Amino acid sequence: MDWWRRRGQAVRLEWYVRGSLYGQLALSPLLIGGLVQLEVTRAALVAVVAGFVVHTVVCLRLAHDGINAYLGLREPPTALVIAGGVLTAAGVGTGFLAFPHPTPGQPDGPATAILLMLAVTYVAALSVAVRPRYALAVSAVFGVSGGLTSGAGATIALGLLLVSIVLGYRTSLWILGMVRELDRARHVQAGLAVAEERLRFARDLHDVVGRTLSVVALKAELAAQLARRGREEAVEEMLEVRRIAQDSLTELRAVVGGYRAADLDVELAGARALLASAGIQCRVIGDGGAPPPQLQSTLGWVVREGITNLLRHSEARSCVVTLRSGPDAVTLTMANNGVPAAAAPAVVFGGGLIGLTERITALGGSVSAARTLPDGFQLSVELPLPVVSPAVAA
Repeated sequence: MDWWRRRGQAVRLEWYVRGSLYGQLALSPLLIGGLVQLEVTRAALVAVVAGFVVHTVVCLRLAHDGINAYLGLREPPTALVIAGGVLTAAGVGTGFLAFPHPTPGQPDGPATAILLMLAVTYVAALSVAVRPRYALAVSAVFGVSGGLTSGAGATIALGLLLVSIVLGYRTSLWILGMVRELDRARHVQAGLAVAEERLRFARDLHDVVGRTLSVVALKAELAAQLARRGREEAVEEMLEVRRIAQDSLTELRAVVGGYRAADLDVELAGARALLASAGIQCRVIGDGGAPPPQLQSTLGWVVREGITNLLRHSEARSCVVTLRSGPDAVTLTMANNGVPAAAAPAVVFGGGLIGLTERITALGGSVSAARTLPDGFQLSVELPLPVVSPAVAA
């Protein structure tokens, strides 16, 4: 069942809804054969089952296209709705013409069984292809038709059965649409979080570099004009340009440093909140304040990168962040499930993991990333503890 666990919740729910509906429709010819085989001749039974096979194929296609239309994957299957209705009406009418009387010793005859199975099959497919009120109206028509031959009790029973089918499948379809919408919202939210961070960084760069470059341009133009006139003030203006550029470089480094800095406790809290809003369970094992202050920013950056990868490249349902401090090193492990089945077995480091590896190895640490069974991914980072001199320790 690994192939099933690797699928996301939306995909699994869609398969369940489709499978239950398709299974019910596909079994209809067998059920009608079992209901009428003792009441009709062999030739009539073959004709009834053959007609049901054709009817079932149309209803299967109607259900398939109806679900796709509800999910926005295609236009509503109007032609199939009409074709299914015509086949159902023709089958019911033929059944009553061929078997107008009840079977001896029974309250009804084969025509009632044909009506029951045709109505159930068509209404089940129709319930996911049209608005509920239309499917309920068709159910009422079939209920009245059953009452014409078997009385008011049959009308009520058949009507309640068809109404329950409509409400049941329509509710399942509604839940499927909601789950797919939540799944799309999770991916959009991840993209918005990344875009918001990029906008913040771009705004900071514009505020710092844009203002400074404008001043540098004006100063350089002024120095050029003074130099053409042979004025000694041109040298002072160029020195001022150099000073402004050096100050700008200092401010730029501060902006970049602030962007890269990440407090571990803040990042862990943000990761829990972000994943919870996306419907992903997040459990943190360990204390974010335990690692030395020198490693807090680096480990916080690891959490930030790990959560970004999780939201972008998986359909995770749970995530566990484990932080352990040993006598010589600190280990941070992030494990999640929901890795797509089509993902390559070997982990390919992209830009984010490459940058993470460069930062960690520069501090003497190590980074590892690997797939875990059945559908998981684990990112592990180990950082050596900074050496404390005896004088500082004292």
